Amino acid sequence: MKWVNIDFENEFRGVMHAKRGDVVIGVEEGTIEPYDMVFGALGSCLYSTFLDIAVKKRITYDKVRMKVSGEKRTEIPTTLKTVKVEVVVVNPTKEKGLDQAMQLATEYCSVYQTLAKVADMEYTLSFAYENGEEK
Repeated sequence: MKWVNIDFENEFRGVMHAKRGDVVIGVEEGTIEPYDMVFGALGSCLYSTFLDIAVKKRITYDKVRMKVSGEKRTEIPTTLKTVKVEVVVVNPTKEKGLDQAMQLATEYCSVYQTLAKVADMEYTLSFAYENGEEK
């Protein structure tokens, strides 16, 4: 079973305790807001799934940069309206295989699929090389 414990002060400031670490929650500098955690959960789930697929396909790369952004609805409840995930893979060995891996990752990542129930989901995948070239 997965779990977190959260302790809040008498204001919007708290600490989330998970099995392997803590996160400070709030709206001040140095803290994480609720949608930061949602976007972080999406990015980390999507990357973990992508990595598993890339390993199975024996595709290597140096690193991945990811930006997750979104827009909330104005009507209550203010669920997400759109979510965009921008992924840059640095120094990949097989671009086509990573295209397929990202497509599969969006299908298998549980957080991506959960958010897709309320938001229009979109991702872009591009490649960067040591010489600075981006495709």
